[in-house]
Amino acid sequence: MSSSAREAILAAAKRTAQAHGYGGLNFRDLAAEVGIKAASIHYHFPSKADLGAAVAKRYWEDTAAALESMLAETSDPRRCLHRYPDIFRKALESGNRMCLHSFMAAEHDDLPDAVKQEVQTFADVNIAWLSKVLSAAALAGSEDSERRARAIFAAIAGAQLLARSRSDLSLYDALIDSYRAAGLLPA
Repeated sequence: MSSSAREAILAAAKRTAQAHGYGGLNFRDLAAEVGIKAASIHYHFPSKADLGAAVAKRYWEDTAAALESMLAETSDPRRCLHRYPDIFRKALESGNRMCLHSFMAAEHDDLPDAVKQEVQTFADVNIAWLSKVLSAAALAGSEDSERRARAIFAAIAGAQLLARSRSDLSLYDALIDSYRAAGLLPA
């Protein structure tokens, strides 16, 4: 099996997990989407847990890279904080999907330990980045930056969940604007 097949499987699994969560991952359906035999998926991912952990790990790695890229492109930390909700908005723009973390976090009790760890890492990466940028923007002291970062992360995930439940991207935008007006996010 080529690495392109592995990448195609991961991409299909990401789309599925964003729409249906970990519980929606099914080797037969993924194989049909990718155009391979279901048994071929086992070559790269011996179990559903292995696939789920790989998808969740890739998701947080890609997000971490996007966050660092944003910092490299924009020297203004306030501008980075202003752009941060756009990362979550993209999932809604793509077929009214959810952040993979949010969907899988809701399934926490049913996740294998390896998947739980990768899902938790996504939150940790986002909160650490937000905390760092809040401090750099002088919007929170070192003792308050992590607490505010958690609030921002939770608020944005909540906005995405509410917008998805109504298939209304404008609701997401309105909620983000309200967070700015309330001072949680910089205007």
